[in-house]
This record gives sequence, structure tokens and C-alpha cells, in this order.
Amino acid sequence: MCGICGYYSFKNEISSENILEMNNAIRHRGPDDEGFWISDGLKGESFSGNDSTKKIKEIFPVLNETNSKIALGFRRLSIVDLSEKGHQPMLSDDEKITITFNGEIYNFKKIRKELESLGYQFKSNSDTEVILISYAEWGTEMFSRFDGMFAIALVDLKKQKLILGRDRVGLKPLFYFKNENALVWASEIKSILKNEYIKPEINWNGVYTNFLFQTTLVPETCFQNIFSLDPASFLLFDLNNLTSSKQFYWNFPTEKSENITEDEAAAKVDQLLSESVKEQLFADVPVTSMMSGGIDSTLITAKAKPFKNDINAFTISYQFSESEVKNAALMAEKIDFQHNVKKVSDDEILNQLKENIQHFEEPYSSLEVLMNAAEFAQNKGFKVVLSGNGADELFAGYSHSLKLNKWLSMRKFNAVRHFIFTNDDFSRKVKNYFSQDDMLDFFRQSQVGMKPFEAKNVFSKDIFNSIQINLKDKKMSESKNYQGLFEYDMKYSLSSHHVFRDDLSAMKYGVEFRYPYLSNDLIDYVSSLPEKLRYNGIQNKPLLRKVAEKYLPSEILKMPKRGFSFPLAHFIKTEPKVREFILENLNSLKNRNFFKSEIIDEWWNNQKNEYDCVKIWQLVTFELWYQKYFENH
Repeated sequence: MCGICGYYSFKNEISSENILEMNNAIRHRGPDDEGFWISDGLKGESFSGNDSTKKIKEIFPVLNETNSKIALGFRRLSIVDLSEKGHQPMLSDDEKITITFNGEIYNFKKIRKELESLGYQFKSNSDTEVILISYAEWGTEMFSRFDGMFAIALVDLKKQKLILGRDRVGLKPLFYFKNENALVWASEIKSILKNEYIKPEINWNGVYTNFLFQTTLVPETCFQNIFSLDPASFLLFDLNNLTSSKQFYWNFPTEKSENITEDEAAAKVDQLLSESVKEQLFADVPVTSMMSGGIDSTLITAKAKPFKNDINAFTISYQFSESEVKNAALMAEKIDFQHNVKKVSDDEILNQLKENIQHFEEPYSSLEVLMNAAEFAQNKGFKVVLSGNGADELFAGYSHSLKLNKWLSMRKFNAVRHFIFTNDDFSRKVKNYFSQDDMLDFFRQSQVGMKPFEAKNVFSKDIFNSIQINLKDKKMSESKNYQGLFEYDMKYSLSSHHVFRDDLSAMKYGVEFRYPYLSNDLIDYVSSLPEKLRYNGIQNKPLLRKVAEKYLPSEILKMPKRGFSFPLAHFIKTEPKVREFILENLNSLKNRNFFKSEIIDEWWNNQKNEYDCVKIWQLVTFELWYQKYFENH
């Protein structure tokens, strides 16, 4: 719903130009209002900005050049309590606690009632005020009570604490930079880079994992000393002695609900999903549903109809997506809701290609059409969009999960890789397959990016030797069953990858995506079910399909799994302008000597399948990322 940023300068007071520029860099996240709060560490003062509403400017002076140790900046996208009472940064009555918050707390009304019963009074109808008073009552224990998506920055002058917190599965991003001079944070990295303490440097470890996993694995980013706060964690910073600690407030339930039938599990999932959809439909602005035509998003739309009879949905249409569009139209007819189809032409993709790629703050392995979806929603007057994202991770929806049992039985033969001495394409692939020693390797193999031997070949020798290629610090529980893969899907596929892209895509156009599959209760319930109900190794999403049978036509249930992304390989092979664009950027990249020119040429001249196109695209997006954040900084 918004964008937040801020800093604490440890030694010297610094110019408020820093917070003004940081806030301006994320203007797109909140076009409706802005606000500032600055402090010397003992007391603080609120200010408005050039983009603040008329009423806010009457209450607070506009921030001009001044110095401070601490500064908070905020951009508002008004969704709940559209009045000035929802303005941020928001202060406690004694002005000792100040908060900025990006996101939605779906259970805020319930928490508010509890706080009112304890004697607290409220001035607004906003969830921000509920967070502020929750902190006054429960401190950092408040985080585990919130059901929603959030990134929170809070300064407590009385206790001399600064707290950064993020929701359970990282639906809202929060990045931070820390060195001996300052702690700097923001919803997007482009905001952090505007701070005077920061000179962008490449984090090659982050680039390496990005190439292997399609995304940089949290907590790293592709920038040195800039980190992504882990999902389900908060950073506690002491303003006096400058020490910090990171604490986790939630993990997947360890106890399993045994002796439960498939019918009982499906009925409970159905009920919890209905409750989540109902909660997430709440907004003081128009809401729509983004329906790709597959099971996940179509089921969400079907379940929204009883709670919001005038719900409508839209589908993005692009090359080879005819069957999805047809299925979405079929569903619209079945349950009678307004359905818009937005056709994204190749020209539209081309016109915004460079700008859209550079809006992402790291290299990327495909072409994203979510920005077109967000732009369409904005043009239609919608600020809130329901999304089916999260169902694949929660219910074993990816095709790689169906290969898990085969890998578990084949890994005992991994020693065979030491006896493959040939170096042709096939031998390398076999060797790579038998190099999956643990669950992280298996998960990596399924993420359509470079293979480790390809990354090793393409990096210049000096850079590759500086990279930490052992990823043991990225491992999770490593349980040798579906639960192990589930944890990787939830943390790295969902938090680091999909919702990070979603957030950047949606917020570029001041639109908020919401995820009914990712409510606290649904995640807790599904992850505590016995494996046999969640995963059978034969069909993807067996449990969700059982729920969907009640609502969806058989055509949708039978549709094979397809990702919601533009057909990149076809685009590269058939569109001369794209090939020209690629060659221009590859030539520029070769001059930098980060990567071996002969390998880049070899990859470009020997594209046999779509995976070969992905490797090329990763290099092109690296070049565009470098141009934007290093050359033009």
C-alpha cells in the first residue's frame, strides 16, 4: 500500500536532502500523500513534503534543508481509512514512538477490539494505528499476532530502540544497509542508493546465486552491504550502543495433524480460503481479481463472488496464452461476473523493455508481464488486485516437485559423476544431474537458470575465484522428503522471487497485489497436514484440486500447469528488434571484462532450446542492471 524509507546516522547529523531524495525515488509506490519525521535521537518533529495533501501541509511544515541523526520517509497509497488520520509517519500520544508501515494487516479489527478491551482508545480506522498501539502493549511480540503483509520501521525514543520488521513469508520487501556510519533502510534498493553514505558496489556472491536460482537468495542482494530482511524476522537496533540483533518470530509448525482424511482436509482448506478471501476483499477503494485462467487465480475469483457480488476480473493475453484466456472467459460466464481481457502486444513489450527490466533491482531470467497487468488495473481505476500467487508453493504445484521421488532414489548413484571424463554437452548434463547432493541442489536444479558449471565457465577467472560458491549458509532443514522441498519453495521461490517481482511490478503503478492463499491460518494448517495429503508425486496440487472440484469447470481442472510469463525464447528467435537489443547489450557487457567474451559468443551462437535463451537473458539483464545502478548513479 505504500513505500517507506529512513536512516540513522551514528556519528554525525546529516542533511535532510537524503530523506527527501530517498522518498522521491519511491514516489511511484504512494502517489496519494507523503510525510517525514526527523530526530536528533532524543526528540522528533513531523514534516510534510511537496506531494503531501493540502490538509497535511496545513498541519505540518514542508521539510526543507535541515540536519538530523534519524529520519523517516513515507509515501502513501490510500487503501484503508483514506482520511488524513491514516497519515504517516504516525506518532504515539507522547510522541516517543514513531512508525512507518507498508502493507495490510487483515486481522487489525480483531486486534483493535482486544486493545480497546485493555483500555486503549483510537483516533483513526487505520491498521497503522493498531500496529502503533500493539507495540505499546506487546513490544516486538506484536509481530507474531499480525496476519497480513507488512514491512515496518519503528523508532522508540523512550527505550532508545529502532526496529525493522517483515511479515511471515516476505510479501512486502524491506532492504537495509549497515556499516560503521549508518543504518539505512527502504522498500526498494533504489531508495537506499540515494543516501550519501552509500556508493553502490557489486556483490558477486549475490549475482552468482541470482544466476543459479533466478533470484538472489535472502538475505543477500546483488549490492554489497545491502541486505533483504529475512521473512518472519525483525532487526532490533540499540540507538545507544549501536548493537543490533536479528530475531525470528515464526517458523513452520513442527507438529503434524495425523489421522485426518482427505475430505476433512479439503473441507478445512475450503473454509480457511473463504475466510482469507473475505478478509482480503476489505478495502475503501475498488478491488479486482487477476485471473490467469489456471486453477489458482480462478478459484480465488469464484470464492470472492459470494462476498462481493460485483467482483470483476481481468486476464492478460499474450502470445500462446489462448487456452488460459478461453478458460477465464468460461469461468466468467459460469458465475456471471464482468471479465476484461487485456491483450499485450509485442510492441508494448518492446516499447517498455529497457525501463521495465531496469525497474527490477537485480538481473532476471524471463520477461515479466505483471507490470502490464498492474498498469491495466491502474488504468481501470483499481488499486487492489487479488492474486493466486502462493498456491504453487503451498500446495506442491510446481512440476519439479513431481521429480522429487526419482531424485531421492537416484542420489545414491551420485558418485558416478567422478567417472565422467568427457566434456560434451550430454556428459556435462549427466554430471550436473548427479551433482545434486542435497535438497538445496535439487531445488536449484529446478529453477530455470544457469547451471553451476555454466556460471563457472562464463565468469572471468578473477571474479569467479572471489565468489563463495559453497552455499551451505543458504540451507534449511534439509529433511529428505517433500517437507524439505516445501521449505525451499516457500522461502526462496516465493519470498525471494515471485512476491518480490510482484511488489516491484504492482507498486510501479501504485497498485497493491493481495494473496488469499498466504493467510497465517492457511499456511499453518496446510503445512501441518501429513505429507500424503499434500503431495503424492503423481499430480500437482492434489489437495487444492479436490477443493476446486466444487467450483471450477473440468476444462480448467484438466489444464496443464503453465507459468504466468511471456514466451521469451520465441520472442528472441522471431523478433529482429529483440535480437538487435540483445546484441547491443551483450557487446557492451563484453567490454566490461566481468565475463568471458568467448563464452558469451558461444552461448549466443548455439541456442538449441529455451534454457539457452534464459542464460543469454540473464546476461542481458545483468548489463541493464549495471547500467542503471552503477553507471548512471
